[in-house]
Order: sequence, then structure tokens, then C-alpha cells
Amino acid sequence: MTPTVHLLLLPLLLSVASGESMKDKRGPLENISLDVKEQTAVPYAIYQFQVSHPDVTEFRLTGEGHEDIKIGEDGWLYLDQPLDWAQNSHYIIAVVALAGAEEVAGPAFVTINVLDINNHAPTFEKPLYTAVVRERRANGEAFLRVSAMDLDNPESPNGQLTYSLVSQIPDRQKTPFFQINPVTGEISTTEDGENMLKARESLQYGRGEDFNIVNLKKKFDEYCSPTQNIPYEQNPFYSCVERTGVTRNVDPLGDPDYTLIVRVEDLNGASENALSGNTRVNIVVERNLWINPGPITVQEHLKGSYPMVIAQVRANQPNATYRLVQKERQLKFPFTITVEGQVQLTEELDREEKDMYILVVMAEDYHGNDMESPMEIQVVVEDINDNIPKCENEESIFEIQENEPVGSQVGQLLAHDSDEAGTSNALLMYAIETQQPTSSAFSMDGVSGRIQTRETLWRKDATEYRLTVKVSDPEFSTVCKVVIKVIDVNNELPLFETNNYGNVSILEDSPVGDTVLTVRASDADDPGSGSSHILFTISSGNHGDVFAVETDGKGEGRLVIVKPLDFEASPTYTLQIDARNPEALMAGLDYDSKSSTSVFISVTDVDENPEFSSSVLSLSVPEDLPLGDVLFHAEAKDPEGKDIRFKMEGDVNGWLVIDAATGEIKTKAKLDRETVEVLELTVTAFEKANPKKSTVCVLTVRLLDVNDNHPKLKETQAFICTKSPQPVFLTAMDPDSAPFSMPFTFSFPQGKKSPNWELTAVDGSSAQLKMKKSPSEDKTFMIPISITDNAGMGVTQKFEVRVCNCTALGHCYTKPGTHAFKYSMGVTVAILAATIGFIVIAFGIVVHRINKSNERKKKAAEETGDTDGML
Repeated sequence: MTPTVHLLLLPLLLSVASGESMKDKRGPLENISLDVKEQTAVPYAIYQFQVSHPDVTEFRLTGEGHEDIKIGEDGWLYLDQPLDWAQNSHYIIAVVALAGAEEVAGPAFVTINVLDINNHAPTFEKPLYTAVVRERRANGEAFLRVSAMDLDNPESPNGQLTYSLVSQIPDRQKTPFFQINPVTGEISTTEDGENMLKARESLQYGRGEDFNIVNLKKKFDEYCSPTQNIPYEQNPFYSCVERTGVTRNVDPLGDPDYTLIVRVEDLNGASENALSGNTRVNIVVERNLWINPGPITVQEHLKGSYPMVIAQVRANQPNATYRLVQKERQLKFPFTITVEGQVQLTEELDREEKDMYILVVMAEDYHGNDMESPMEIQVVVEDINDNIPKCENEESIFEIQENEPVGSQVGQLLAHDSDEAGTSNALLMYAIETQQPTSSAFSMDGVSGRIQTRETLWRKDATEYRLTVKVSDPEFSTVCKVVIKVIDVNNELPLFETNNYGNVSILEDSPVGDTVLTVRASDADDPGSGSSHILFTISSGNHGDVFAVETDGKGEGRLVIVKPLDFEASPTYTLQIDARNPEALMAGLDYDSKSSTSVFISVTDVDENPEFSSSVLSLSVPEDLPLGDVLFHAEAKDPEGKDIRFKMEGDVNGWLVIDAATGEIKTKAKLDRETVEVLELTVTAFEKANPKKSTVCVLTVRLLDVNDNHPKLKETQAFICTKSPQPVFLTAMDPDSAPFSMPFTFSFPQGKKSPNWELTAVDGSSAQLKMKKSPSEDKTFMIPISITDNAGMGVTQKFEVRVCNCTALGHCYTKPGTHAFKYSMGVTVAILAATIGFIVIAFGIVVHRINKSNERKKKAAEETGDTDGML
């Protein structure tokens, strides 16, 4: 029964419900979903169910939450207790209308969704976190993660958290050493923290050393070297060292190096109304002994005692073992490492052989597990001056024309030094030591090795000069030989033997490579020099670049055909051929008409073969191309415009026909890919008036598969011995190709199951037929099997299975019947005996009748006296 106080308050609560109308909160008794904010003041009216039945006296609630949710006699559903989303985000209750004790309406199911409000502040899992971080911890590499939770809905902003650092203590330098990921709460060092975090001073113990008073006194003597004989306990310096040694493992709870105040806020920290929580993080900075000593510089060919210590590494754990790994795949690896972490060089290095090595140092425990991350150390080989400069060529040869102005560049002498480039060891200096026949014709730049003229050169004075050049680095030197040839100045023009070679006729079908004409020119410059070398070029009239001039440079050129001629495109050519030297002419001299010639070429028309647009063609068509459809249209034309015809060869199956006039190839019979997949056809185009003028085109037609075949059983019969029945394997094949072939689907028709047989797939082409129970007698079964291909095409096929009593060799004793009825062995023997008896009786009757007939004939003969008939 509804408490009276609730019923009295309902009208008031309904009247002050902000933004809600009475109409929106009423409805029939049916399933409904309602939203209610958590922590709503109670009593609070939610919804009124209106039932048309006139005798309704009350309503009844069942289901979860009916203790907090009530319903009045008038059908008003209301809150009796505030709802809490953290305890339950939704309720489902059933409402039934009662007339006395009888249910007259319902049940209707009401889903009440509790809407979350931001009424829970986020809290950290711990009020205090501790962490240890080593010096030089990589920026952004997390060493601790703080975590908080919020009882509000995590799918809403109320439960979405953001982390931030409030303060760092101490912060004397006003420089943040730490940072936090606002989403994950992971704490890492900043770039300044990576570089500036320092651990407290403490004693360091090596491999096998434990902290005890004996080792502490030993280290005090090593580091402090006391000069006075004062007992350790009375020495204030020892007391200081003792405290340092004792505190080498700092407790982050009692004596941290840094304390961070971390804040977490809901609403993603984006609102002034966000709720927050705080925690502290105590951090101790530990010394990082795992420091990369590289890059290490080692001088090549360093003299000394080997193995030689070149670096020292130390893990943060004193009992680590060290291992050296070669990063690069090199045959030579002259490095080792000791158990104390000393990196040693085992032999001299040669920079010219390899200028840098990369060593990978591993620090591991006794089980081979990494105690530190692998450390890559670069070893740089320092160059020394141990290589002599070398000339690029045994003898460097340069050429310069005579009468060149003073200061003209002759060339640059090339030399190299194998020492390290960019260092003084490889810095080369050049100097002319001797030059013949004169000693003042050339000068040389001492740094670049560039040679220049100091005077005007003439061939009449000297055709060749020989120089010796000293090339040196700071310690070594070598001598290079230089030859400078003075070549003739190009002061003579190449001249043709004639400036017009007249008319030349050539046939249109002249092959490429044929020589049309030989032209000749001469040059009076010094033989063998670039000034007398003659090159021929066609400067005009060569339409389509049909011709070219080939030459050996000695004054003779062959005009040759380099592309097929076409009378219809160009019946004549007027070519201008120029003779030129590769060397530039002397100043003031230019080529004139005497260095050019012309020739008129006329092309004689010939009756050419017809031409296809392409000599080799290929296409693909589906094999179910309808009859009469055009498969291909052969296109050809005759260069002279004559009428042409077409013929086709290679259609051994007679599937195609070609229109002799148009070149259209059509289907005249059904194509079958399973018979021939690729058709190789030869189409010939020929002149109608002169069939010998023809051209052949190869046409390749690939037939594309269509699903025009269904899977078929390879074997349609099998037998099963009743003594030891074994499964029967069915194998099918389909001439089609993928995707119209395998895998096949084997089933009984209409997907039905058989009480006597079981059919299961083995692979994509076969299945297994298994007999579930043996028949009472030998019998032959005709089993329908449905086989479909990968595209679903197939038919039902009959598979004959003979089930019989078998011999040891697997053969049936008797041929099974095709139905249930057969004679037994006894009956069969009886029938056989009866048949034989009937035959014997019949035979006896026939013999008896023959004997009686003979007796009658004999008696009649005796009576007539005629005995001849008895013979």
C-alpha cells in the first residue's frame, strides 16, 4: 500500500517539475523507457500509467529496484529513495494493474535509465608513489605510472580524467625535470631532466665487492690517502665517508631527492567545475654508471703493447658480465672485452682498410639476461700520413691548338693520396720540375694542378712538350710525367669534290642499310688532327630522317637509307650535306658553300604488299559467343589504293568464317574452350588483281571460360564387402576452369540426409560415401548424388554400389540383385535339378516315339514284301 505522505506530495512534485508537462508524463500501461537523474530529491513522480479498465484498484511492481521505486493507486510511478548511478545504471521493473487480486492489465516493463551527474571526485590508487630514476634517463621514457579512478560514468565527461604536475620540489632552478602524460599518467624526464639530473655522491663498488667495514676502509685509503696515523673511528673524514657509503641506497620514502605533486581532474580538466584529486610522488635519482665512452678515437698503426685498453664500461649492477658483439659483418674484428668491462684493441688498425668500427657491449647476468640496454660504441680510426701521392695516369697527355692566347688552359694534372680527405695528410701540392724543349712555356697552379701557357705556341717551333711535375704531401712526394701536344690550328675548310651530285633514283622497296651515294671531301689541315677530321651531316631536305651519312672521318661519306621509303608519303628528296670539323675554326674563318653539297633523290614507285594496322594481334572472347557475332575485324589497306581481299587459315575446328571483302571474322559454330583454349589464326590480305601481293597477320584468340560444364563422376560403380565394409571414394571432374570448377560440393538431392548412407567431403574434387548399416541380404543400390561446382552448377547423378558377401580377393560370390527378392542356394539347386530331369524325360519320350515309328514302318514293309525301305 502506498504511504499517505507520498500521495499528498505527488501533486506538488508534479507541479514544480521543471520543463516537464503533465501530458508528457502520462500514458497507457505498456513497455516504456524513462531517464531519471541520480540523486534527485524524493519523493519524485516519474510517470503515470492510465488503464481503461474501470475496476482497477491498485498496481503492483516486481523486479530490480522496486524497493527504491514505488507506484501509487492512481498509477503514478515515483522515486522513494534517490538513485545512484555508481550502484546501478539502470533498472527494469514490471507493472501490473490489479482489480482486487485479479490482474487486469500488464505486465508492462519499465526501463529506468539512471543519468549520471558529476558527484564523485577522482581518487588515486595510492596516496604516495615512489620511484627510482637513473641519471641520463632518456627524455620521454616513462619510469612510473600513476593511476586514478572515478565512480562516475567513464563513457561521459564526468569520468574522463586528465593528469597534470602541480609542482616539483625542490625547484631552485625553475626548471622542470619531469613531465606527465595527461592521458596515461606516465611520468618521464624532460629534456632538461635527461641532461641535468644528478645523483648524490656515494661510494661505488666493483665486481665482487660487497659493502662492509673492511672494503669501506680500503676505499677510504684509496681515495683519501691519509698522511697521519689516526684511528678510523676518530678521523672526521672517515666518518664522512662512512656516512656516504651507508647512504648509497637512498630510501625514497624517507629521503627523496624530488617530490612531485600530481593532480587528476575529471571533465578532462576543461571545466572550472571539474572535481580533482591529488597524490605525491617521491623520486630518488641514482647514479648511472652505464655511460657510453664513445666515440673513441684510435690512431692507425699505433705502436704499443697489445691487447691495448681503449675504453672502460661499467654496469649499474656490480655483478654483471660483459660481452662484445660485432654489429657489422666483417671478417676482421680486432676487439675484446674483459670481465671488468675493459674494451681492448688486439692489433694495429689501418684507416685505409676501415675508418670506423661499431662495437655493441652487452651487460648480462649469469643466465644471459640483459641487465642493461645494449650500448653501441663508435671507434674512429685516426689517420696518419702513411701514403705516398700517386699519379692518376702513368703519363698524362694534353692537346692545345697553336696560336692560342697566353694564359690558355692546357689541362689539369690528376693525382690522389689515400690518406683521409680533407686533412693535411691528403693535401697535395704541384710544381713543374722540368719542361722540354723550353723551360718557360708553361706554368702550373700549385694547389689544383692546372697547367696554363706562358707564351704563344707554334707547331713549327715544337709539336710536343714533355714536363715532369712533383706532387707532394707534407711528408711524401712523387713525380708525374706530362706530355703536351701542339695541334694545328683549324685554318682550312673541308671542301667537297663537287657541290652537286645531280639526280639519283632508288626503288621504293630498297632495303634499310643500302648505300644511295658516296660523297667525298678533303681538308688541307694537319693530317690526323681534329682540324682535318671531317664529319658529314644532312642539314636540310631529310623529311622523316630517312637518310643518314656514315663516315670514318677521313673524307668519305656513305649516304644510306635508315628508314623504309614510302613513295606515297614522299616521292622526292633534295638533300643538303655539310662537311664540318670537330675542332672549331680559327677566329675570322667561317664555313661557306664550298663545304656543302646537294643531291636530288627520286623514289620509284613499286607495287607494294597490302599493310595491316598491326602484324600481330591478340584478343580474348568468351566461349559462349553467339553464332554470327563478329569476333574480329581485320583492317588492312593497299599503299597504291588497290582493291584487296582477305582469307583465313588455322581454324582447324571450323568454328569461324571470314568475309573476304570486309575482313570481318564471325562465328559459324559453337566455340568450346575445353576443346581448344587458344586459336592461332593466320589472316592474309592480298590484292584482288594480283594475289601474290599479300601480307600475313597473326591473330591469337584466347577463349574465356564460361560455366558450360557440370561436374561428372569419374567412376559410377563400386562395391562394398559386408564382412569388412570400407568407405567408397567418389571423384568428380569438370572441364571448366576456375572459378567454374573446383571445389565441388557433394550432397544428397535437396540436401536431405540418408538413414543408410553418410556422404562427407574429402577435398575439392572428391567425397567419401560410407554405409551406416549393412543390409540383410546382398543388394545393389542406385544412390543419387548431387554434385555442384564452385559456381553452384551441377546435376544429380546415379552412383551404383553393390553390397555383397565377398571372397578373400574382394569379389562378390554372386551377382547381387537390384531389388530385395532372390532365390536361396537350395532353391537354386532344386530348380537346376528339376530342369535337368525335365530335359532327360523329354529326351526319353522323343527316343521312344522314334523307336515305335520305326517298328510300324518295318511291319508294313513285311506285309507288302518291300524290304528296300529298311536299309
